[in-house]
Amino acid sequence: MNSRERTFLALEHKAGDRIPIDFWATKVVTERLEREVGMTRAQFLDHYDVDLRYIDGPRYTGPSLEEGTDIWGVRRGAVAAGSGGRSEVYGEVISPPLSAAESVKDIEKYAHWPSPDWFDYSVIEKQCENILKEKRVVVFMGDRLNRVAQLKPAMYLLGTEKIFMDLAVREEIVRAVFRKIRTFYLAYLERILRAAKGGIDIVLTGDDFGAQNGLLISPDMWRASVKPGFREYMDLIRSYNAVSMHHTCGSVVEIIPDMIECGLKVLQSVQPEAKGMLLSDLKKKFGNKLCFQGGVSIQKTMPYGTPDDIRREVRRIAAVVRSGGGYIFCTSHNIQADTPVENITALMDAYLKV
Repeated sequence: MNSRERTFLALEHKAGDRIPIDFWATKVVTERLEREVGMTRAQFLDHYDVDLRYIDGPRYTGPSLEEGTDIWGVRRGAVAAGSGGRSEVYGEVISPPLSAAESVKDIEKYAHWPSPDWFDYSVIEKQCENILKEKRVVVFMGDRLNRVAQLKPAMYLLGTEKIFMDLAVREEIVRAVFRKIRTFYLAYLERILRAAKGGIDIVLTGDDFGAQNGLLISPDMWRASVKPGFREYMDLIRSYNAVSMHHTCGSVVEIIPDMIECGLKVLQSVQPEAKGMLLSDLKKKFGNKLCFQGGVSIQKTMPYGTPDDIRREVRRIAAVVRSGGGYIFCTSHNIQADTPVENITALMDAYLKV
C-alpha cells in the first residue's frame, strides 16, 4: 500500500496497512538531523516512509521587504530560545504597526496590506507533480508568517493586548482587520489551488485559538468574529476537492463542534497537555466526524523522555486509533531544538513498528 492509499483510507476513517506518518520539526532540528544522522531531509523522510509532503507554495515577487519585516509590514527581532547548545532563533514582534488604531478608518488607510499579485503561482504545479510521482500526499501549508489564518496575523498587527481589548469594547476595529486579512487569503489560496490543477490533496490552515487551559477568546466571541471567516476558508478548500486540515495549539475542545460544522476534516496539533485535548477523549467525542493529526508530546516526552518512553507513547496512541482510522501520526507541534536526536529516530522507528 502506498502513501496515498493508506492516507486517504485513514481520512475515510478506515484502517490501512499501517497508520500514516507526518513529520514536523524546526529548521535547527532538521539541520542537526542532517549532520548527526547523515541524511538530507528528503532522504530522512523517505527512509522512514513519511506519507505527507509539503510544497513550498508560490514564490514571492512583490515589493522588496526590509530585513525582519513580513508581507503585513510587521517587524520582528531575533530572540533565542533554548540552552545547552540546543537553541532556536525566533522572530519576536517589535512593535505592532496598528497598535495605535482607533477606528475602522485607521485600518483602511494602513499602507502595508499585501496583495495576492505579489506572488508567482506558476511554480506550484511542478511542486505538486514532484510529490505525486512518488505517490506521496501533497500538502500546502505556507510558512509560519504566511499561513492562511485570521486571529494570529491580526494579533501581530494590533498587538496581543489591544486585540483582546478591542474584541471586548471596539469589535469593529478587529473585524475590519479580519476582513482585510481574509480578503487577501481567500484570493491567495484560490490562486494556489487553481495553479495546482487538482494536485494539492490537503490544505493546512493555521491559527492558534487556544492556550494550555482554554481558548484565547470566549466561544461566543470566536463564533461571532472568527467562525464566519473560518467557514469561508473551509468552503474554498472543499470547492477544489481538497481536504481541510487546521493547526491550532492549545485547548480548543469547546469549539471543535463549530469547526466540524464549518467543514473541517482534520484537526492538527492535539496537544496532550492542554485541557480536554487527550486524543482518546477526542476520538470518543468527535472521531466519527473528524480526523486528527499529532498528539505525541513535544513538551514532555520528546525532549525529556527516553526512547522507551517514546515507544510507549506511540503504542498508546496506536491502541486508540488503529481500528477506526481517522488519524495521522505526528508530534503535537514542530520538534524543538531541545529534543535529542536519538529520541527523534526512536519516534520514527516506533511509528513503523506498531
